[in-house]
Amino acid sequence: MDRNLKERVFNLVSRVAEDCRFELVDMKLSAVGRKTSIRVDIDKDGGITLDECAVFSRRLEALMDVEDPVPGSYILEVSSPGLDRPLKRPEDFEKCRGRLVRIATKEMIDNQSFFTGRISGVSGETLKLTISGKKGVLREIDIPCSIVSKANLEVEIG
Repeated sequence: MDRNLKERVFNLVSRVAEDCRFELVDMKLSAVGRKTSIRVDIDKDGGITLDECAVFSRRLEALMDVEDPVPGSYILEVSSPGLDRPLKRPEDFEKCRGRLVRIATKEMIDNQSFFTGRISGVSGETLKLTISGKKGVLREIDIPCSIVSKANLEVEIG
């Protein structure tokens, strides 16, 4: 996918999110046959409703019609990030302090690259995660945000 296309679409999506006072959680562009698929995840404090997704979608479509950044036709999908929302920026981790998270890293830390634990804090660009160690003893590890390849909240029931 063309980097300039992604940047142009991202700028439009960001503009609409800001106008609607929503948080842009994620945006993905991909080719689906001859069409471009644009998937946008938005959120706000207290969660996002279906009606708010529809409002965002209509506003973005109207702006896309005017700006016309995508050659040919496109498919637009707007949704909430879900209960297992992705975490990408240090601010995302800070906002979810105390929550259970699943993290994959690009580099090994203590001979592992997959972690499940509670976010105990963020210090600069370093995530602090409380995990169960040997014999169930809790310990805190530091994970540089720069080596996180994927992070998602874990769904907790009860």
